[in-house]
Amino acid sequence: MKISMQLNGELRDVEVDPRDILLDVLREKLGIKSPKIGCEKGDCGACTILMNGKTVRSCLILAVEADGQEIVTVEGIGRQGMTPLQKAFVQHNSFQCGFCAPGMTLSATELLSRIPHPTHEQIREALAGNLCRCTGYTPIVDAVYEASRKNGKRTTGKRKI
Repeated sequence: MKISMQLNGELRDVEVDPRDILLDVLREKLGIKSPKIGCEKGDCGACTILMNGKTVRSCLILAVEADGQEIVTVEGIGRQGMTPLQKAFVQHNSFQCGFCAPGMTLSATELLSRIPHPTHEQIREALAGNLCRCTGYTPIVDAVYEASRKNGKRTTGKRKI
């Protein structure tokens, strides 16, 4: 069956089997390599993408569920140059092997869209579903915090519920 999605700002049509997983379709049929194949159970965050502005694990979603949806991967967020978040990741040497970088980047992007000035605790909570075996998370959290400082004047950091 044929599905259509807005992928990184471009309307894309693709033929899928109803049983195809979105992660596989992105990587194998559409050539989007940033979502990584990790645990294939939604636990590691390596396959994280944005669907309609929210982080989702593409290994847990059938491709047919993406029909008519807006999908953004790392390839789509820096189309006009590196974002302040990506620059902060580089400045803080946040990633060593880079395997977790796409998922971390998208999770942090979604966080900053919801909470422009998160606390360190809010950042850690937002990134909790993304496993990193190299850095110990500190440079990643520091980079997200640094990028949030570029969003303008900081608030008190108190959590809004």
